[in-house]
Amino acid sequence: MSIESKTQQHSSEYTATTATTASTSFEWDTITILQSIAIFVLAALAEIMGGWLIWVAVRGIRIPTSSSPGDNDIHGNDDSNNISTNNTNEDFEQSQYTIIRKPWYFALLGSITLIIYGYIPCLQPSAASDGFARIYAVYGGFFIVLSYLLGWMLEGSSAKPDVGDLVGGAISLVGAAVILFWPR
Repeated sequence: MSIESKTQQHSSEYTATTATTASTSFEWDTITILQSIAIFVLAALAEIMGGWLIWVAVRGIRIPTSSSPGDNDIHGNDDSNNISTNNTNEDFEQSQYTIIRKPWYFALLGSITLIIYGYIPCLQPSAASDGFARIYAVYGGFFIVLSYLLGWMLEGSSAKPDVGDLVGGAISLVGAAVILFWPR
């Protein structure tokens, strides 16, 4: 048998095995549901934190201007040289913010975190039967809710979710559950 024939035979065996494995049905149980939720939360944490690290290096954190410059950094760093005031006409009536930018290496750490994030959804227990589109659609619901919660945690009152945010987040989680657990 020639090398080319062996390669074709091995390739067709691999394809048949892969196709058979991917077509098997997936059954949800308590453990896989908990694993799936944990993986969605981990993916959201990685993506949001990676994006936030880049954001604060490029755009900065909004802090109400009522505090003194030394108190503006919620993480205890003295970034007084990275402070600018955002006084647009739209924001002036409601409140004024001081913008604090983080150093360049926050963006680098954020980029590395986002690369790691890209692999996390692949760990979903139903990935073989649900595929990319469904996994990422469901993940979107988790991302919406955790974006609000982490933004509020990281930036304080300037990012506090309002009623519309909470209602929209609840709707997104219900939609995610329907997509993921709908009988197929």
